[in-house]
Formats: sequence, structure tokens, C-alpha cells
Amino acid sequence: MLREKEKTINNLFTSIDVFLTIVSFLIAGYIRHSNLNFVSNNEYRILLFAIIPVWFILVKIFRLSEFQRIKLYSSVFIDYISVVVIGSSILFLIIFAFKLDGISRIAIFVFSLIDLFILYSFKILFNNLVKRYRSKGLNTRNMVLIADSSSKEIISGLIEAKEFGYKIIGIITQSKTIENLFGDKIKIYPEDFDIRKLLDKQTVDELVFCKKKFDETEISPYYFSCKEVGVVFRIQSQFFSMLSTHGHIDYFGEIPFYTIYNTPSNYIALHTKLIIDYVLSFIILLLSSPFLFLIALLIKIDSKGPVFFKQKRVGLRKREFYVYKFRTMVKDAEKLRDELENKNEQEGPVFKIKNDPRITKIGRFLRKTSIDEMPQFINVLKGEMSIIGPRPPLPKEVEKYERWQLRRLSMKPGISCIWQVSGRNKISFNDWMKLDLQYIDTWSLKLDFILIIKTIRAVFKMSGN
Repeated sequence: MLREKEKTINNLFTSIDVFLTIVSFLIAGYIRHSNLNFVSNNEYRILLFAIIPVWFILVKIFRLSEFQRIKLYSSVFIDYISVVVIGSSILFLIIFAFKLDGISRIAIFVFSLIDLFILYSFKILFNNLVKRYRSKGLNTRNMVLIADSSSKEIISGLIEAKEFGYKIIGIITQSKTIENLFGDKIKIYPEDFDIRKLLDKQTVDELVFCKKKFDETEISPYYFSCKEVGVVFRIQSQFFSMLSTHGHIDYFGEIPFYTIYNTPSNYIALHTKLIIDYVLSFIILLLSSPFLFLIALLIKIDSKGPVFFKQKRVGLRKREFYVYKFRTMVKDAEKLRDELENKNEQEGPVFKIKNDPRITKIGRFLRKTSIDEMPQFINVLKGEMSIIGPRPPLPKEVEKYERWQLRRLSMKPGISCIWQVSGRNKISFNDWMKLDLQYIDTWSLKLDFILIIKTIRAVFKMSGN
């Protein structure tokens, strides 16, 4: 998990626990007094305001706001008992210290029982919802482990804890113990296996080095291979000298790992980007629906064939998906591409022709205005694309990528990107790749906003394909 993500989620769930505790206090007071008038009593107000910092600190101390992978419900229950008992004891001390004689001791006792029930019930309910969500394979992250015989507990824990949303797709090891235990479920690779081949051919979100004993020379090939293509790299270690400004210590349960992020890792900003993507895409599709219907009608009138063009593209970490566009070419245009290969005007693996004979009359207008890209807002709503990001390439283009160019697949592809507003199709393929990597390395919400403005300007200037 990202450091920012952990901090944000922990603070959120700490605040929820404090809120539920306040609700418990109000319920207990209502049961004792049969109304809520007691809230106007200054003595009750003192306790009410004391609850906020006391429970906030206690929940943090017992780490109850953290979603820990391997933690039994009985252990969670004991921790909540500890929080409630200690917290209630502090309230009793406040009552005696400030001589709050108007406070009902029975109400505090009832509050303790209600608070324990509500806090624990909420935790169980939330955990079950997360388990159900993860068990459906949603938001799964693919992991490859570098392991030895000491790693069997970590591997078993990751396999069993489906609610954590991890799927082990390979283990690199020389250990016969690991091979015998997990070889029938997970692909085993020898330690001399070229990790770059695995990262190039498979969808890998994280590479986890979970050996307890190692040296830096053993780590380096894995670290730099991940850095090259933008894959998260984790190391099990209490101390590690290969420090990075993009790394930090975090945990799988109680086990520390040094995690190095080779892509943007600002959790709050990335999720703000995600929310903006969903909201803007929904609004744009809703408001433009009459216009889009008209475009669909014109496409049908202009030439035979479907309204939409669907094509397989490569997205985040080589995940393939179908991108949607308004059809701008004649029917079966892809079959005619081989005949036109010798007329390709773009260097590298990309195919571009200035006056492509396959483009229809309405298609030329749609491309000039970039209106043909508008159905891709559906891809954004499906979570496959973003409004701004590197353009999704074709699988055959990715096959021809040099290794350093694969890092552009480490961020979700976009409808518009930095190179499209920096010369559109007038830049070289290598410059195109470098601009995409520049976008990934310098990404911010401000940059996305600037690119959205530049995209709108480019659309009105009709500087599309």
C-alpha cells in the first residue's frame, strides 16, 4: 500500500471509530435519561469533548484503524475491549478529578457495553464486505515473489488472505521446500531466470523480495528491472541501505518491507484524479448524448458498417482491453493496412499516413476535431482509461517496444496525452515516448488540468489526425 494511502485510510477509520463512540455515548445517555436533554448539561459536554482525543489516541495505539491482513477477530475483539476499558477508566478519572457529580455512573457503564458492541460490529461488517469484494477478484494486484525456505509463511498468508487483493503469479526460488509446497498452484522460476522477460511478458503489479538474508548485489538486478518498467518493488527488511526518495517501510501484517515506487504514488491525488475522471466522463457523455446520436446517424448515412470501431489496445501494465471510437474508416479497414505499410510516415512501431485512403468523409471531420475519441469516455467509466494519460498502444506496437519504452505502460492510458498537445502527430516516435515518460515522472493534478485546457484548445484548432 502507498504510505499516503495508509495514512489517509487510517485517519478515516480512526475518525469513524471516534464518531461511533460519540453515537454510543448519546445512545447510553438516552437510555439513562429517556431523552437527549442531558447534552445541554455542561458536565456531560466535558466528557463528550474528552472522548474525541482519548478514543482517537487509543484507536491509534492499538492500531485498530489499520486493515491488517493476518489478524484474528478474537484479537480485534480483545483490542477493542482494551480501548473501551482504558477509555472508560479515563472518563471515570475525569469524573472524579473534576467532581462531575451530575454524571450517571450507570450511563458510563452502559456506554462502555454499547461502544464495544458497535465498534466491533462495524469492524466485522466492514471486513466481511472487503472479503466479499476481494473474493470476486476485484482490484486484484499481481505479485511475483523472490523467496527462500523462510518465506513459506508469507506465501501461505498471501494465498489465504484473498481479502488483501493479491494474486501470486510466480515465485523465483531455489528452495525445494517452496517448490514442493506451492509448485502445484504457482509457477516456479529458477533464481537465474531473467526477471526482465517475466516483467515484459506478464502483467506484474509488484515484485516482492521476501528473503530474510540477502546482500545488495542480489537485490540490484530486481530493483533496476522494476525501475525500468515502473513496477512496485518490495523488500522484506528491518534496515536497508539502498534508500530512495520513492521508498518507505510498510507492512504485510507485522512483517516489514522496504517498498520502492517507480510511478506516481500520491494516493490522495491519484484518487482525486480517478474521481474527476468518473464525474467528468459521466457529465460529458450525458450532456453530449443528443450530439453523439447525431454523429452516429451521420456515420451510418456516410458509409456502410457499424457506428463504433472497437480495437484491442494495451493498458496499465500490459492489461489488454477494447478501446471504443466512432468509426472513421471504411469497413474492414484493418485488413487493408498491410497493403499500405510501405506508405507509413511515422517512425517506430506506430502506423500513420497523412492522407489515409481508408478514411471516410465524415471520418476526416471527426478526426480533425477529435470527436471520434469521445466514446472513450465509456472506457474511462469502465476503469480502463483516464481522461489524461499516455495513449494506449496496439499489442503489435508493444511487441516492438524497446525496454525503456515499456515504462509508459506503468500508468493508466488516457484519451489525451502530453505529446498530443505538444505537436500532435508532428513529433518523432522517440520524442513521443520521452514525453510520455516525462508525464509519468512529473505527474500532478495541476499538470492534468493544464493538459485538459490544451486539449480543448487543440480540438477547437482542429489539429487532430
